[in-house]
Amino acid sequence: MYAIVEIGGRQHIIEPEKTVKVDKQIEETGQEITLDKVLAIKGDDGELRVGRPYLDGASVTARVMQQGRDRKVLVVKYKAKKHYRRRVGHRQPFTQLEILAING
Repeated sequence: MYAIVEIGGRQHIIEPEKTVKVDKQIEETGQEITLDKVLAIKGDDGELRVGRPYLDGASVTARVMQQGRDRKVLVVKYKAKKHYRRRVGHRQPFTQLEILAING
């Protein structure tokens, strides 16, 4: 069983008892949240239900496991023979969710 859910403008494939990293959410660590923007659900029987754009009555229950920042990504700009060099680092904040149940 899996579901496709929209979180923070991005689509994620999620399964029960798995963890997923998503863009930073405002909830606290240990708090349970309900994700109601479910795009599709494929059940254990093999039936795929697709919403237009979302499925009515479907939701996903998840627990916030961790709030953090990813590894640093270096962005380097360089122009040959012009003495132009820029190096900038960026760490993207994330929220790690544990999927408890897919309802619907």
